Amino acid sequence: MPRFGKRSRSRLQGVDSDLVRVLNEVVKNYDITILEGVRSRERQQELYADKKSKLDGVYKKSNHQLGKAVDISPWPVDFEDTKGFMYLGGLMMATARYLGVQLRWGADWNMDQRFSGRGKRADKSQTFDDLVHFEVRK
Repeated sequence: MPRFGKRSRSRLQGVDSDLVRVLNEVVKNYDITILEGVRSRERQQELYADKKSKLDGVYKKSNHQLGKAVDISPWPVDFEDTKGFMYLGGLMMATARYLGVQLRWGADWNMDQRFSGRGKRADKSQTFDDLVHFEVRK
């Protein structure tokens, strides 16, 4: 039975309790790892400078800085495994819905349920795929 390791559990410190509840339910059935939870201002700036984030953490705090977002991956991590990320995304969204938690996924920023996935632009309004990213909407 999958479960979070020590590193993943530590990366959930400070993350919104509803988001943690969804993650704890998902990990019971699918082996995942927490790549990143709460971010410092400095970390957010680093990602923005590297064009890995759209938000400049100095002028507008990201949901990671606020504890409302996580980056996750199927275990073992393989960033080329688009199908694995799409499966995980569907599992996360279905579990959240079942638990009554509203999430937004980095493969569906406008929340129209037209998931894109790398290289398969089903939704032309989706210009930035972030398949690892999930954030709680309250």
